[in-house]
Amino acid sequence: MRDLRKQALESHKTLSRKARSKIQSGASSVAGSRTASRNVSRAPSDDGEENGYLSDDTAWSTNSIDEILNGEDVHISEEQWKSELSVRIEQITNLKRSTTEGRTESFAAYAHILMARYANEEIEPHIRELLQSMLRSVRQETTEREAVKALKALAATIVTLDTGDVYDDVSTELKRAIQSESVEVQVNAIHCLGLATFFGGAGEDEIKDNMTFFLEIVESDGASIDAQDNGNIVTAALENWGLLATDIDDLEEETEAAIEAFVDQLESSDANVQIAAGENIALLYEKSYTEQEEDEEVEQQPEDEDDPEYTKGGEKLVKRYQVYRNQPKLLQTLDELAKVSSRRISKKDRKTLHSGFTEIRNSVEKPSRGPGYSTAIDQESGRAYGAGRMKVRINRNLEVRIDKWWKLLRLNALRRTLQGGFTYHYEQNEIVSSALPFSMGSGKSW
Repeated sequence: MRDLRKQALESHKTLSRKARSKIQSGASSVAGSRTASRNVSRAPSDDGEENGYLSDDTAWSTNSIDEILNGEDVHISEEQWKSELSVRIEQITNLKRSTTEGRTESFAAYAHILMARYANEEIEPHIRELLQSMLRSVRQETTEREAVKALKALAATIVTLDTGDVYDDVSTELKRAIQSESVEVQVNAIHCLGLATFFGGAGEDEIKDNMTFFLEIVESDGASIDAQDNGNIVTAALENWGLLATDIDDLEEETEAAIEAFVDQLESSDANVQIAAGENIALLYEKSYTEQEEDEEVEQQPEDEDDPEYTKGGEKLVKRYQVYRNQPKLLQTLDELAKVSSRRISKKDRKTLHSGFTEIRNSVEKPSRGPGYSTAIDQESGRAYGAGRMKVRINRNLEVRIDKWWKLLRLNALRRTLQGGFTYHYEQNEIVSSALPFSMGSGKSW
């Protein structure tokens, strides 16, 4: 495994996509044992029913990859998955001999392999043909299922490639797909466009243009893409606006319009929309504060060492601009969501709203508090537990602490794409590890 220590420097931006050097050389060996951080949703059931075949005619089921993605200790040799991937690449790129059913199955199996194993070297020589085939299936949308599987395959491809220049190749077709009559296609195209913009080499102007595009979807409740009042569409637009916002250093210009839209969405009847809007609000507050510069003179309150939240040598943050004109009203709304008890809301959604909005409210009140921050007092030390409760265990010696909203939004985007394969990619895939810093040591996994 490559040395991850150089990734330890925390940054609010990923490395330049076009400047990334190709650190990975030679085939990567399959890691011995992995620890999945938690169970994730299984792939749609129709994927689990699709069987592939190795070149030696040995039956090989995508259920095996599903088990890997769900953290189960399943051994598939490097030779096996590379052989199967080679077959799937051939099937995807050989358009003259393909059928709708065959392409759909091949896209699904290809995506499963890319999610569970890092295969940059295997796909890069064929990338032009792969992209052409995926985009053709998305454009023609012969069946909804084929288009969706092609988009999922494209998403896995974007996160696997280390060339950082795929955005120009796919953005036009993805924006067209977002206008599809199929909601499922629209949602997957939105996620794909977000990933391509973030990881695929888009410039800052293009990033901001797509943030505006996603914001228009949110402001119109989906009407801007003919999906009026569709919660899945609005949630996807909110999530990808948030992902792209993590890559912008100064969000002051974008904040005024965005915060109004997000506060409006707190009144949505869809819990997922409310949570996504709330997380973006927390991110905006987090971004409105930056560390004090060494030569900067700022009047600050004297440190109170008796404050349960006092941390010796902690970062000194300076407020740069106002996020929302009526913060007391916003805090009241967040309080209500953190305590919502309506029977019209499912027990699961109530639990999600309670935990999510307690943390979001904490950050709005005090932006130095990230996700997972606890104001509860440790009886032994007399101090607040603070940050650090939210962690992703990668392996025995490596964990990622999710103590900032920008980290959580990036993690969510990667997990939507890679599912349980995230931990494997973090060890092997430069693109994934560079998006999130890590800390060495032990701790409770998340």
